[in-house]
Amino acid sequence: MIRVLWPQTRWKDEYEPELEGLGCGIKAEFVDRYRDVTEEQWRKCDGIVGAPPPLKYMGMLDRCRIFVKPAVGYDEVNLKAWGDLGIPVCNTPDYGTREVADHAMGMILTLTKSIAFHDECLRQEPLKNWRPALNPFGQRLADCTLGVVGLGRIGSATALRAKAFDMDVVFYDPYKPNGYELSMGIRRAESLQELFGQSEIITIHTPLNDETRNLINADVLSASKKGIIIVNTARGPVIDIDALHDAMKDNTVLAAGLDVLPDEPANLEKQLIRAWHEGDDWLRHRLIVTPHSAFFTPQSMHDIRAFSARTAARYLRDGRLENCVNEAYLNIRR
Repeated sequence: MIRVLWPQTRWKDEYEPELEGLGCGIKAEFVDRYRDVTEEQWRKCDGIVGAPPPLKYMGMLDRCRIFVKPAVGYDEVNLKAWGDLGIPVCNTPDYGTREVADHAMGMILTLTKSIAFHDECLRQEPLKNWRPALNPFGQRLADCTLGVVGLGRIGSATALRAKAFDMDVVFYDPYKPNGYELSMGIRRAESLQELFGQSEIITIHTPLNDETRNLINADVLSASKKGIIIVNTARGPVIDIDALHDAMKDNTVLAAGLDVLPDEPANLEKQLIRAWHEGDDWLRHRLIVTPHSAFFTPQSMHDIRAFSARTAARYLRDGRLENCVNEAYLNIRR
């Protein structure tokens, strides 16, 4: 019997999505907390789905042949440690794509149509602040260039949404082959500086790794078109938040929408976050923050649970390895 272990379950229900994803012939074992997993469960599981277990348990994985992270990001997973054990690590990149792209567009629309600005002002003074012609961040999207940083699944979905608003779309992604832009009817920038220099709005969709940490830094921001709007629904540390503070303070960046932050929950010691939290006049209405919630809908939660289970089952039952992210360290067990 093939056994798949969920060693720290987040859901308190009947696990229908997981069982749907596994299909027949595989036993699912759900445990609330790592410390409640028995040694026998660690040693006899064929696969693990969930957050990466502490390293102290990895020495017990005698039979484990796959670890699946039920998320797109995997920056906190020790890929080499799993590879040294001969265990492939897989993520779940095919959930939440539409949700995050929708969220990015939602932030763009919220800022360019001053939606949050008007709502807050009207709550304070419903009569005095009834000012339909006031739109401090107003843009006709069809006259804007949207710069997309990272043209993976979510970046591509956002680009297609922007094209539906008649936006001119340009992207920067050095890993996309030549001509990829032609298949989508968009343009390519050869550097971040070129991208920022021609865009009214930037949306970020790159994974977090050593190459992308603080990718959006003071040098890149200084190359921006004056009054640019920046949206980040990817990973917080991709933006140097202190550099973003300075660029907003000198009005290089007009406004920003952040679903992700370098420290989560929000770190009030950071200048930008403190100014936002305290309602400093210079920043008021220019920064909107959501709590890393772009991915969430009931449908996406079903998908992440079912798809991560399916990834484990396809490999364990059929030898079909999908979405492996540690191939560089891997010597798969036979």
